[in-house]
Amino acid sequence: MQSVQPILDVKNVSKTFPGVKALNNVNIELFPGEVLALCGENGAGKSTLIKCLTGVYQMDSGTIMFDGKKIRPQSVSEAMKMGISSVYQEVNLCPNLTVAENIFIGRQPMKGIFVDWAKMNKLSKKALERFDLDINVTRNLDSYSVAVQQMVAIARAVDVSAKVLIFDEPTSSLDKDEVDSLFEVIRKLKKEGMAIIFITHFLDQVYQISDRITVLRNGELVGEYLAQDLPRLELVAKMIGKDFDQITSLKRVSFEKEHKVLLDAKDISVDASISNVDLTIKEGETLGFAGLLGSGRSETARALFGLDRIKSGTVSLKGNAVRFGAPAAAIKNRLAFCPEDRKRDGIISDLTVRENIILALQGRTGVFKYYTKKKQNEFANRYIEMLGIATPDAEKISGELSGGNQQKVILARWLATEPDVLMLDEPTRGIDVGAKAEIMRITLDLCEKGMAIVFISSELDEVVKLSNRVVVMRDRKKIAELSEEEIDHDRVL
Repeated sequence: MQSVQPILDVKNVSKTFPGVKALNNVNIELFPGEVLALCGENGAGKSTLIKCLTGVYQMDSGTIMFDGKKIRPQSVSEAMKMGISSVYQEVNLCPNLTVAENIFIGRQPMKGIFVDWAKMNKLSKKALERFDLDINVTRNLDSYSVAVQQMVAIARAVDVSAKVLIFDEPTSSLDKDEVDSLFEVIRKLKKEGMAIIFITHFLDQVYQISDRITVLRNGELVGEYLAQDLPRLELVAKMIGKDFDQITSLKRVSFEKEHKVLLDAKDISVDASISNVDLTIKEGETLGFAGLLGSGRSETARALFGLDRIKSGTVSLKGNAVRFGAPAAAIKNRLAFCPEDRKRDGIISDLTVRENIILALQGRTGVFKYYTKKKQNEFANRYIEMLGIATPDAEKISGELSGGNQQKVILARWLATEPDVLMLDEPTRGIDVGAKAEIMRITLDLCEKGMAIVFISSELDEVVKLSNRVVVMRDRKKIAELSEEEIDHDRVL
């Protein structure tokens, strides 16, 4: 590649937001026909760099050379016209429009003053054939799976004559087979000479698909490496700026089996969700949940928290029978629940960090016991410091934080209620390896202080590493429970 001119050459790009230096003199090169993985923790500057390249943000300084010309796109549409397109984690198309309309939105073929529907449908079908996708392009986009919607987004991005294609967390909502199909498409585009930037938190995918790796940390370039020359542990160390031993040294808290039972559920069932589940949660332990998507892990937590109605069975809390008809009752009884989808069900992105943190506590005490702003700030600042939330102050808008820091804000919200039982559903999904280690460390610290933790994760490594007991779910039922000496990957699988 050294003899080939880069299609994209970024020099000394900087971008500052109030109180935050998001990018500081960052350089990257991207060559035709290669996949460049852009790696770094949440808040490292990856998204800001991409937004500068695609016209969402205007850089403060630096130059972007694209295809031999100096560019400074003022909008996403302008960047697309130049030949830089993006495909995001959340498919940013219009689900209420047809597949064809989504592919050609804003550039429909016209017949006089009317849209040429026949031509648009024909061209759309042809655009999808490139990716071996044979679907009815006249059906609404939302009638297809997320994986198909992702392919439609790629087809649109490529059809606008893109020379650079940016994938920002495209695999978060895909299963293994769908990821494999996406990678086949990426390899096909690569063979055709497309230059691709690939951003993901899944390190195995970085090594599966990328030729080179560029690492950012705290808004600065750490280095550029050939994927084959950078071992995974070294990549992690470069991303987080510390020795990987600090992560691998995390070990479950030693647990006394005679600790008292806080919550005891017997034979609980929820319609079309879980069936005849038994479990106990003890003071000062981490109870892990393992199982595939749809096995009943999240559904069990939702039922215990009063989000879903328990049809049969009994639940007792500290020896007293309870049946929570709504989350408010669970919160009053010192249960807390960090949901799986932090963007949809957790963070309220338009509120400040302070407002998000105080939300559950204020909800529990009610409107007649209003916390003053001074008191709210005391709570917020305490948990910002305790959890290491990277924010200039408590008045920062939560939606402007990185994913890992948003997760910490949600965790702070529930810690402020001082719960006896804290249920964490996929607390490390979509956050970088450094933030994952921090969330896991916080979980262990809380256990040492006597809190009971329910830890639900698709990452089996995390469940095995943290849990004192593991409940294994399959087909909406509990099929096994493993104790400390029994917990290992093979047994869980």
